[in-house]
Amino acid sequence: MWQSITPRKFSVMGLVCLTVFALNAKPLLANPSQLVVFVAPIEGVIDLGLAPFVQRVLDEATAAGAKAVILEINTFGGRVDAAVVIRDALLDSKLLTVAFINKRAISAGALISLASEKIAMADGSTIGAATPVQIGLPGTPAQPVEEKTVSYMRKEFRATAEQRNRPPLIAEAMVDADVEIPDVIEKSKLLTLTTKEALTLKVADIQANDLKAVLQSLNLADAEIRHASETWAESLVRFLTHPVVSSLLMTVGILGIMLEMRVPGFGVLGTLGLVSLALFFWGHGLVQLAGLEEFLLVGFGLILVGLEIFAIPGFGIAGILGIMALMGGLGLSLIGNGATWDSMLFALGQVALSILVAIIAALILLRYFPRLPFGKRLILETNLQAQEGYESSPTEDHRWLGKQGLAISDLRPAGIARFDGERVDVVSDGTFIDAGQPLEVVRIDGNRIVVQLATSPSEKDPA
Repeated sequence: MWQSITPRKFSVMGLVCLTVFALNAKPLLANPSQLVVFVAPIEGVIDLGLAPFVQRVLDEATAAGAKAVILEINTFGGRVDAAVVIRDALLDSKLLTVAFINKRAISAGALISLASEKIAMADGSTIGAATPVQIGLPGTPAQPVEEKTVSYMRKEFRATAEQRNRPPLIAEAMVDADVEIPDVIEKSKLLTLTTKEALTLKVADIQANDLKAVLQSLNLADAEIRHASETWAESLVRFLTHPVVSSLLMTVGILGIMLEMRVPGFGVLGTLGLVSLALFFWGHGLVQLAGLEEFLLVGFGLILVGLEIFAIPGFGIAGILGIMALMGGLGLSLIGNGATWDSMLFALGQVALSILVAIIAALILLRYFPRLPFGKRLILETNLQAQEGYESSPTEDHRWLGKQGLAISDLRPAGIARFDGERVDVVSDGTFIDAGQPLEVVRIDGNRIVVQLATSPSEKDPA
């Protein structure tokens, strides 16, 4: 199954991506008289981390003067945006590209196979069942998509088949259950072909049970085989862009920053949060999901949230806009090659879930972390008692405790009062008090003298 999306302009891959791949990719120049064939595996879930790997293999094979690139495919599918990127790379390649379906090429794997110049299938293999679906949350079934998404993918398959001189209606029937082909597939059924059926319908070109048989059918039996594998950087990128891992990175990043805001200075929690978000953007940037726009949007959101927490009293428009910017930046970083409303809402839901989990985790940790053995070692528990000479408020302010006087200015909530003929800066206990009202000092809170309305004044305003 694959996640449905419609075309969207990819952001330009950064210099970091080119540097990493350049450091790990070392193409070998071949002897002009020697036949060389590159073989690359397409296994497991097709994700955006796979696209740079396929492009690198094609580039290395071109630089080495290879005669062909064989993609050994065994997959149930994955993301349609990743398949579209690989499809475009195969169609643009000047090399002979061969899809060797060894077991199955389902969904996104079918599009990659159709984009190859030749298709070879082992006995017992299958190709097809490529209708797009909207992936739900973990544990929930996939959901159907809008008709316009199915229409787009149907034409994508048809255009690919036409360019490779394969039956276009067969390709459409793999995507849309409404396509009916007499003696092949009835209406309301998706088309999936076995090896023999694919050969009969001229979807596949070669029947071969192993790589040696594929090479013999291509007259490349004497070619040198170079097996391509993912570099550590490509494997790391595929790991970081996995939906579960990306959600975890968002959650840890937001959680670390939230906890750091409650701790003086900057330490382990803030570093962990920033590193998690950096890994999230680095991985998604290399696969052309996150660009400068998404990074700036998230940065702007963090600034607004920080201003709301540290500079602006209460919670207002800055905090709301900050959260919206965070959700927008992180959500767009999960969407590749455009998006339908369904996939956009799913991405925003994934971000919202990560933020919600981070908030709940932060509340739990702030409540119970000081009680844990590890937390106790990080928190200063020594109390500085007033009886021992420690005092946070000026000693002379305590003489006003219990005194009654008059407000000589409006308290909103801070203002000026008169006690025993002296003007004193005070703050109310949260209520607004008009000038001329009787006051009583109820407590000394640090350097603040807190007052409330008194039942009767103890002195008269001279005015």
